[in-house]
Amino acid sequence: MNLKQLYKKEIVKKLQKEMGVKNALAVPTVIKISINMGIGANKGDKEYKLSAIEELKEITGQAPVIRKSQKPISGFKLRKGEDIGLTVTLRGNKMWDFLDNLVSIVLPRVRDFRGVSKKSFDGGGNYSIGIKEHIVFPTLNYSKVTKLKGLQITICTNAKDDEKAYILLKSLGMPFRD
Repeated sequence: MNLKQLYKKEIVKKLQKEMGVKNALAVPTVIKISINMGIGANKGDKEYKLSAIEELKEITGQAPVIRKSQKPISGFKLRKGEDIGLTVTLRGNKMWDFLDNLVSIVLPRVRDFRGVSKKSFDGGGNYSIGIKEHIVFPTLNYSKVTKLKGLQITICTNAKDDEKAYILLKSLGMPFRD
C-alpha cells in the first residue's frame, strides 16, 4: 500500500479524531512539494547546468523549470536574466510517491541523520528541508554525477498553523527529532 492510499484509508480517520474535526475533508493534507536547486555559483559552466537539469529530472521524474535573476546584483556579479536556479513542483501521484520515497528511503540515507528539525515550519503550515548532497536519492545514476549539489524541498500543506502541519507530517512518517 502506497502513502496516498494509506493516507486516505487510515491516516485521515486518525487525524480526524486527534484534531477533533467532524468532516474528513477538513483534515489537513499535502497540496504540493516544491524542489529547488541553485546553479548560480556555477552559472558560466554549461555542463554543470545540463547535468543539474538531468539529475533533477531523474530525482523527481519531471523536467525542471529554469529560474532567471529578476534584477542585477553587482556584489554577486549577477546580471538580469541569468540562469540562477532550477525548480520542480510536484502534485498528485508524483507528489505522494516522492514524499513516500523521501520519508522511507532518502532521509535515512543522509549522512549522520538524527531526524529533521521541528523549527523548519514557516508559520503557515509549510515545511522546508535542505539536503546538502543530492546523491542520497536512489534514482540517480551515480556514475554520471560529477559534483555534489544541494536541494531545498518545501512541503506545502493546507493546514492553518504549524501545529496541525506537524501532526500531519508526523503521521505521514516524517522522522522529527525529539
